[in-house]
Amino acid sequence: MCLAVPGELLEIEGDDPLTREGRVAFAGVVRRVNLAYVPEAVPGAYVLVHAGFAIAVIDEAEARRTLALLDEIPPESRR
Repeated sequence: MCLAVPGELLEIEGDDPLTREGRVAFAGVVRRVNLAYVPEAVPGAYVLVHAGFAIAVIDEAEARRTLALLDEIPPESRR
């Protein structure tokens, strides 16, 4: 099973559409992700991230609903 996790795009680095990266926050953890698949993404937007790539831009309400559902998973099931 694959899982894409929503995060907030904090900043963007680079101009090349294929190598442009962003810093994305996931519940306090910040990771660098490739933004090649979401050229429309801007800082402050929420993106779905899978395997180090942002694959879609989603609205904040949808991101928060998804994060709330993920928080319902018992800690022992998250391994």
